Amino acid sequence: MGQGSTGNVIAALCSFFVPGLGQLIQGRVLSAILWFVVACVAFAVTWLLTLSLLPFGWFVVSVFACINAALYRPSAS
Repeated sequence: MGQGSTGNVIAALCSFFVPGLGQLIQGRVLSAILWFVVACVAFAVTWLLTLSLLPFGWFVVSVFACINAALYRPSAS
């Protein structure tokens, strides 16, 4: 499983909808938790700043989590 593989594409799609889910599928538990927590914090900050339910912070983090999952290359060991 490497960059551009089917597994990474599926992981990237999962991370787009729930940040960290793709990393969890790839077996990177700590990274998955980190992406999810960052997404929750970003959602809370943007909600407090805009006083609306617009999940802009969540969306931005999910895009970066998606890219991270898509470009993941497991170590060669």
